[in-house]
Formats: sequence, structure tokens, C-alpha cells
Amino acid sequence: MASTNLHEHGWNSRVMEMQLAHVDNNKVRGIYNRAEYIDERRKMMQWWANFLDVLRKEKIQD
Repeated sequence: MASTNLHEHGWNSRVMEMQLAHVDNNKVRGIYNRAEYIDERRKMMQWWANFLDVLRKEKIQD
């Protein structure tokens, strides 16, 4: 659900993959890249939290 909605709303695929832990199989590189895109990932996750809040409010009103 997250990946589909984030894609539909134009978020960077690379940022999504990092956030969803779809990382490189190279464990050493994965450790060093953990903080990659951190600012954009924070913005994206705040957007996602807001998106879920809207869905919850719509469900409550139904």
C-alpha cells in the first residue's frame, strides 16, 4: 500500500526503496548508506503519516 501510494504521489523511487529497506545485498555498502536521503525520507514519512490520518478521519466519518 505504501509503495503504490508513494509512487502515485510522485515520491522518488530510490528514496522509497531506502525507506522500505529494499537495499543493496552488499551488507557493508548497506551499513554505510543507512542515512542516505535521510532528509527526503523524513519528509516522505511525514507526508505518509498525514495521508493515513486523512484516511482514518474519512473512515470515522463514514
